[in-house]
Amino acid sequence: MSIESKTIQYLLDNDISVATAESCTGGLLASRFTSKSGISRIYQTGLITYSNEAKVKYLKVSTSNLKRHGAVSRQICSQMCLNLHKISKCQLTFSTTGIAGPGGGSRSKPVGLVYIGIYFQKNIYVEQLKFNSKLSRAQIQKGTVKQCFQMASDIIHGL
Repeated sequence: MSIESKTIQYLLDNDISVATAESCTGGLLASRFTSKSGISRIYQTGLITYSNEAKVKYLKVSTSNLKRHGAVSRQICSQMCLNLHKISKCQLTFSTTGIAGPGGGSRSKPVGLVYIGIYFQKNIYVEQLKFNSKLSRAQIQKGTVKQCFQMASDIIHGL
């Protein structure tokens, strides 16, 4: 059984409510949840907040933080999952933001830079990933989703 299947089964078995806020993964994380039969018991909502405007409007991300740190940052990722928890009241929330490529990167924020945020039990965990910039957009997105489930499993089971 994959880490994804084990994590989803654990969430189902323990009635842990889930919501997702995605940018660079564009709904792929939500899709992995919703492909599981019976997930409607715990999966509440998924937002794709691709633009900065959507992050502000739907997730109440601070415009000053966006200007100061940029959308692809630890600060914005953290704010995304915390505010999603406040809005959804879900016990476990995920956020993803990054540069999946092939374009859009810079020297300070290259293609392959991704942040994953998880809110669980009043704590926020943010992990920075640095994928090889030669990977395809799909590979970076899939790798991010895989790491979301690994990170959630580690957090749920006490790191």
